[in-house]
Amino acid sequence: MSEPIPGGRRRVDRVLGAGFLDDLEGLSLHDLRERRHDAEQEDADLSYIRRLLQGRLDIIRAEQRRRAEAGESTPLVDQLAEVLADGERAAPHGSGRFLHVEPSRIAESRRRVEQLIADPHLSDIATLSDAEIATAYDEIADHEHTISDLRRRVQKSMDTLTAEVARRYRDGTASVDELLKTDRD
Repeated sequence: MSEPIPGGRRRVDRVLGAGFLDDLEGLSLHDLRERRHDAEQEDADLSYIRRLLQGRLDIIRAEQRRRAEAGESTPLVDQLAEVLADGERAAPHGSGRFLHVEPSRIAESRRRVEQLIADPHLSDIATLSDAEIATAYDEIADHEHTISDLRRRVQKSMDTLTAEVARRYRDGTASVDELLKTDRD
């Protein structure tokens, strides 16, 4: 995934584009919530891509460890369940958000990650030299950092939109009764 494109048609282009957060006070509550939903959906999709990339990085680190450990002969494929089980991940430092949506572009996300690791022999990591593994790791890590940065920016937009919704309820310019009425209709 690349940086947002001004005037682009992707959701990330809109959510991070100029004007998305302009004049929030002038938007209807419905439009405000719609924008927040778009930001939340983009967050879910970026989170999914990021996790796919992190899984690839976990596999590469496991192969590097396997090679470094003297006498280790267990093939990496026999360790995949353990490698991908999240056991060695650092303590979470994210926002602790509970997303109300599922990723919407799973197939597209998988294709994007697969294009990144399209080197035909990367799937057989045991055949790669140490230098090739290090290069693959660096490329995937760079992409993961880009996705993480985009996700932080999307979350900032979502936080701004959420704060405006909360302000309206706090100030009384929006009411829960209106929300319930709309949800029942």
